Parts: sequence; structure tokens; C-alpha cells
Amino acid sequence: MSSQPRILINKPVFFTSGAFILGLLAFAAIAPNALQRLFSAVQAWIFSNASWFYMLAVAVILLATVYAALSRYGEIKLGPDHSEPDFRDITWYSMLFAAGMGIGLMFFGVAEPVMHFLEPPVGEGGTVQAARQAMGITFFHWGLHAWAVYAMVALILAYFAFRHGLPLTLRSALYPMLGERIYGPIGHAVDIFAIIGTVFGVATSLGLGVAQINTGLNYLFDLPVGVNTQIALIVVACGLATLSAASGLDRGIKTLSELNMALAVLLMLFVLFAGPTIFLMQTLVENTGYYLSGIVQRTFNLYAYQPSDWIGGWTVFYWGWWISWSPFVGVFIARISRGRTIRQFVGGVLLVPTGFTFMWMTVFGDTAIHFIMSEGMTSLGETVQADTTVALFVFLEQLSWPVVTCTIAIAMVVVFFVTSADSGALVVDQLAAGGAVNAPVWQRIFWSVLMGAVAIVLLLADGLTALQTATIATALPFSLILLVAMWGLFQALRLDATKRRLRSRSLSRGSASVSAETWQQRLRNMVLMPRRRHVERFIEEVVRGAMEDVRDELAKQGYDAMITEGDDGMLTLTVSHGEHLDFTYSVFPIEVYRPSLTREEIENDDTSRYFRAEVHLGEGGQDYDVMGWSRDQIIGDILDQYERHRHYLRLTS
Repeated sequence: MSSQPRILINKPVFFTSGAFILGLLAFAAIAPNALQRLFSAVQAWIFSNASWFYMLAVAVILLATVYAALSRYGEIKLGPDHSEPDFRDITWYSMLFAAGMGIGLMFFGVAEPVMHFLEPPVGEGGTVQAARQAMGITFFHWGLHAWAVYAMVALILAYFAFRHGLPLTLRSALYPMLGERIYGPIGHAVDIFAIIGTVFGVATSLGLGVAQINTGLNYLFDLPVGVNTQIALIVVACGLATLSAASGLDRGIKTLSELNMALAVLLMLFVLFAGPTIFLMQTLVENTGYYLSGIVQRTFNLYAYQPSDWIGGWTVFYWGWWISWSPFVGVFIARISRGRTIRQFVGGVLLVPTGFTFMWMTVFGDTAIHFIMSEGMTSLGETVQADTTVALFVFLEQLSWPVVTCTIAIAMVVVFFVTSADSGALVVDQLAAGGAVNAPVWQRIFWSVLMGAVAIVLLLADGLTALQTATIATALPFSLILLVAMWGLFQALRLDATKRRLRSRSLSRGSASVSAETWQQRLRNMVLMPRRRHVERFIEEVVRGAMEDVRDELAKQGYDAMITEGDDGMLTLTVSHGEHLDFTYSVFPIEVYRPSLTREEIENDDTSRYFRAEVHLGEGGQDYDVMGWSRDQIIGDILDQYERHRHYLRLTS
């Protein structure tokens, strides 16, 4: 039995990214003010000169994501055709929510609607129109556009990794343009970029977010607010993340994500029923309609005719933040989405989190606006404007059982931080290991501890703001990479769809005309429910002979063909085509549920399963059984599939 390797890293990526991180940390510690001035100047230039590009890029990404789901490409699976999702839907949604923006909703759920309400980009603050505009803007910043960026990056990575067997790293997004060169310096540079962005993005989020936890603990238990307390909180959060990392994806992140989703739903329902319930249900409907009716106008609105800093400080800032975080979140979403069709994937990533986000922002944001506008709680608005970290806790204080709800809120923030650190460590480890998903556990623990250490150093050096600015500035080059990768994705999808169209032609039953099989024999084969040993004997005695005949004839024609045996009794014929896509035809025993279709089968059902001799091609299982076919029929089926493959190569070469 082979043992797990003690170390599994891509050395150029691991050591180069590590050296760059240490160098930037040293710069932040020695000259934080100079670093802040540098990155602020870069960000100011981007906001002044490239805002139009950010807005246009995100609009293109959203349109492309929707098109991928609604077009003929929607039926293509992120994995082999026979693959099934690794996680049930509720677990998948919970993990999406936790990694995508769960902590952001906790921080901005009250603060952003109130700030837009009091200081709107256009018009007078504190009015009914300002309230409607505030929720429309908040929906816009946290809605379809944000999740489309995540969905597109994840879609590109999942498609090339699970459908074409490329490593699950950012470099694979460039395969249609670079081919095998993704394994060289350019691919290394892209993965280094993703690691640096992820480490500093998660570390910055940890450093800035502990301020909210610190504020909540101060509110509940008079815990002092300060750097020492926040460092201790980072240590605790990263310690929990390390334990989660050691327990693995299926236990750590999965369990924590489901826990936090349950807490989020519980807290949201409490605010819904403890607050102005009817008003909130009305505003949810109105906010959604207002958002949908104005989505095109807001998507392309740069306030060009009334220049102000608002667009740069809010919308462009958000677009930069979502794009800069998309390598991290995209790799993670791709990692948990194998086996779903593109339509299922886009629908799940785009619609479900967006719908929950709209509910959350309405319940918390509109309740806060109602308190200020209708109940005269102007102090709530003043507090939010003075310190956004305390906004959630001051808001909850206006409702029943504030100690209980604030405790739940703090627990949610902590768990969100733990899942962010754990999923960040998972992604960085995978990038540094060249896409390997079975790297030693200690490597994930190493990256989890490193991100906590980076957050502490930045906190002590007062360099968090500088690195946050730097992270957002990286969105400009990555948005260019992403647009090119999107073009490559649709080129690959076009070829994949062509292949599927060729395969969808009716099967000829292995050119049955060459067989003297009677209809009675065919019927017996249809109702046959054999055991494993029967299928294995059939593969060895009939399928192998058919493959050998085809292999020998191809060899006479000058083709390189070979037969290999795989795990679980699989037998594969491979025809090599040099630089073009090879043809593979496999048959192996697959266990399936046994249907009980007659009274006798129901009464004598001594087993619930039987075996099929299922055909697999390079793109996955074809969902038909050749058990009981004759040698000539198997040969006919191989030739049918090979003919389609050659036709596909002619169309795409």
C-alpha cells in the first residue's frame, strides 16, 4: 500500500510566493506609511482612469455567465458525464455562502444601507427616495454581479480541471491560449499571483474583521478594545481553523458552514419577526423589483455627467474587491462543485446566494432604516457613520434579547473567520502543490498558521489598510486575465458541445446487422441482471477479444493502439493520435440498483443490486450496457464511437 508523500509542493511557485510574501511583510513593517502612499496612488489612478473598464468587465462577466447556463452548454457536466455532485445541495449552498461573502454580510448588513440612506450619491439623505435608493444600491453591490465574478472563475477552473484533467489551479484557465506552456514560467507566475492575493486577502480580512469581534465582546463583556486583544482573537480564530484544516474538507469546512448557515437563518428570522415584519415583506418585494428594473442602468452608470468620488469609493471599490478575491473563492467553489452541470452550477452559485443576500440585506438594512426614519432613532445612524464595526451590535440592542442575539452574531463572525482561514489554506495549499488534492495535512496547517501570522504582523505594523489597497489594485491585471480565460472557455465549450452532438446520434446497437442475434436473444440480454463475476467474465472473454481484433487491424493501418487494464476490472482500448485528442473506449463492471419489475422479482429479491458492463469514453460514462453483446457487436460499437471521434477531430482541427 502506497503511503502519502511527506511533502508535495511545486517548488517554483511555493518558494517564489513565500519570498514575495516575506518581502512585502518586511516592507509593511519597516515603512508602512510609504507602502500605503504607494498603493493608494496606484488605486487612485485606477479609480480615475480605469473605472469604465471595471464596470464594463463585470457587465461582460455577468452576461457570459448567464449565457453559459441558458445556452446549449448548460447540459455539459463539470466532470465526466457519469459523475455526480460530491455534496448535497444544502451543504453546497452553505459552503458557497461561508466562503463567498458571509462575513461581509455580518459587517455591512446594517452599515451599508444606513450609510447610503443618510448620504446617497444623488439627492437628499434621510428621505423615502433615499431609502429606496439605498437598498437598490446595496442589492446592486452584493447581488448578481458579485456572484457572477465568483461563478465565472470557478466555472473556468472546474471545467478544465474536472472535464479535461488539468490541475485545479489558476494556470489551467489559460490552457486554451497557452496549451502545455501553462506548466512553464507563465503558469507559475499566474499561480504565484493567486497565492499572494489569497494570503494577503484572507490575512487582511482577518485583521480588519477582528475589530468587529472585539467591539462585540467589548459590548457584551467589557473586553478592552486594542491591538493585544485583536491579536489574541486572531490566534484563537487561526487555531480553530488549524483544527478544521486537520479534520479535512468533508468534516471541517462542511460542518462549520452548515452550522453557520443554521445560525444565520435563525438570526435573520428572529429580526424578521421581532422587527416590522409586514414592512419588511413589502420592502423585500419592492427592493427586488427596484433592483431588477434598474440593473442595466446601474451596471453602466459611472456618474460621468456629475463627477464625484462616490463611484470610486463604493461601486468600483466593490468590483475591485470581488475580482481580487475571485481566485481564492473561485478555486474553492470549483473544488466543491464537481459533478454538477453548468446550468445547475450557475443557477446555484448565482441565484441561491443572491436570493439569500437580498433577504438578509432587507431584513437588517430596512429594519435599521425603519428605526431611523419612522421611529426617530437618529443615534443609530450617527453610530453607524462613526464606527461601522459596532453597527450590528447597536442595531440588535434595539430588539428583544440583545445579549442572546449579540452572542449569536459574535459566534457567527468567529465561525465565518474560521471557515475563511480554513478554505483559504485549502486553496493556497492546492495552488502551491500544483493542483494536488491529496497533499499532506501539515501543509494546509502551515498555510493556515501563516495567514494568521501575516495578519498579526500587519496589525502590529499598521499595514492592513495598505495591503487591502494592494489587494484591490490587483483586480485590474486579473480582470484582463479573466476576460481572456473566458474567451478560451467558450472556445472549449463549443468543441465539447460539437462532440456531444455527434455522440447524441442514435446508437446502432454495435452495427447489429453484422450479428445473427434473434429478437429473443436481444430480449434476454435486456432483462439480464448479472452478478459481478458474470460481467467480469464477459469483459475478459468477449470484450477483450473484440478490442484485440480492433487493435490489430489498426496496427496494420499504422496506428498506435493498446489495451490496458485498470482498477475494478476496467478494460480500455486507447488509440493514440499524436498532438490530437486520443480515442479511448473502456468497459467496466458498474454496480447499480436492481429494479423489481415483475411479481416474481419482487417476491424473490434476494439482492438489491446487479452489475452492468458499461461503456466509458474519454469524456465519461455513456450510460449504456453492452453485457450480452456478441464479439462482432462490440467491434461494431467501438467502430461507431471511433468514427464519431474522427469526425469530431475533422470538425475541430
